[in-house]
Amino acid sequence: MDALAADILIIVKRDAPNGLEFLFRWAHVVVGIAWIGLLYYFNFVQVPAFAELDAGSRNQAVDKLASRALWWFRWAAVATLAFGIMILGAQKGADGKSLLTNGDYWKSAPGISIATGILLGVTMFANVWLVIWPNQRTVIENARNVLAGGEANPGAPAAGRKALLASRQNTIFSFTMLGFMIATGHFGGDCDTTDSFHWLIYWIITLIIWLVLELDCLGVIGGTSPQGTNWIYEDHKRAIGTGLVLVVVWYLLWVILF
Repeated sequence: MDALAADILIIVKRDAPNGLEFLFRWAHVVVGIAWIGLLYYFNFVQVPAFAELDAGSRNQAVDKLASRALWWFRWAAVATLAFGIMILGAQKGADGKSLLTNGDYWKSAPGISIATGILLGVTMFANVWLVIWPNQRTVIENARNVLAGGEANPGAPAAGRKALLASRQNTIFSFTMLGFMIATGHFGGDCDTTDSFHWLIYWIITLIIWLVLELDCLGVIGGTSPQGTNWIYEDHKRAIGTGLVLVVVWYLLWVILF
């Protein structure tokens, strides 16, 4: 343990900003795996499995399993966002200033790439804490109340539905979000983003796609019933397919404009 601690201190002291950035990035990846891994577990495993259980068994599973998974899920989201901000704060440009406040960086290919990933990632974080968790808490409280012999909450199914829509949208966003996070250190750096008109068009289209999908999952556009634009949320396979299509759309948008 002493040797490990010494090695960590060497990494940090060798070049303090870069050493801290490495540690923050490592932590960001670890907690990000936990967050997105649980997101995929909920959508690909738990929701389909719970649909096959009887009401009593499902309430037991919600009480003992889902409640624990949701604790790790929401706090992993917090940690992922926090370490992401720390990475940006620790990164320095050629002028020695933090990239977090460097306007030129955010106009570069890596900056635009990471900014797109941040937009989707922060939206996913907001969905977790403002939509998924509050509604799932209602579902958990209802399950525990019923198991204790109480009356079922008539609002629990609607709450579960709202949480599902936001969770499916997070799944759809996650593929593109991860793509842009990776692109920041790879293809994004080889592109030309000096044309301000192309930069503007990129962000207009990006914000339209983001806003339409987010409003849809919140029920502002298509409501919460399983019809119309909500078709993409009704099955985890549809969410996966939509997410992959979105990756292609954003990739083509990037290649065409930059």
